[in-house]
Amino acid sequence: TQTDPTRESNFMCLSNKSKISASRKLMLKSLMVAKAKEELEQEMEEKEEQKAKYLEEKSPPLQASSMSLAELQTLCEELHTKIDTVDEERYDIEAKVMHNNREIKDLNIKVLDLRGKFKRPSLRRVRVSADAILRSLLGSKHKVSLDLRANLKSVKKEDTEKEKTVEVSDWRKNVEAMSGMEGRKKMFDAAKGQNQ
Repeated sequence: TQTDPTRESNFMCLSNKSKISASRKLMLKSLMVAKAKEELEQEMEEKEEQKAKYLEEKSPPLQASSMSLAELQTLCEELHTKIDTVDEERYDIEAKVMHNNREIKDLNIKVLDLRGKFKRPSLRRVRVSADAILRSLLGSKHKVSLDLRANLKSVKKEDTEKEKTVEVSDWRKNVEAMSGMEGRKKMFDAAKGQNQ
């Protein structure tokens, strides 16, 4: 058998990672889709034929016109028992399929865990108050409201002026308040005021 030189050169071009034009890619994709569609239709026809053959073998046409009443009753009983056995088999097969699907799902999760790649769900930002968070965590036990502004101490202007004079006059008691640039500025301003 001889190989086609154009086919071989096309293969060499593809194997050398050459660029394929967009129109060529589109044509190849459309050909692949058409071929897959044909194969799918053919597969569906084969399944229908197999189904018809199976039904012909398992359920031949009945000639009930020449049967007596007793024969019809025995036939109905036989059909009823066959239906029961087939239904049991179908239930068992469905249970096996569900079990296998669960195992496949668990194994896929394990594979993802081993790879370390997790599908992160897209999260939405939701504004939730602290009370709502505590209610969701603690349930009905949560009775204390977290109104942080209500728990704040109210400060009057007179109190703040008194504190300022105390800080300026006795700076050794409150060293932390005097640390940094603002503390040095206060000390500088206090020393300036005393000199004048």
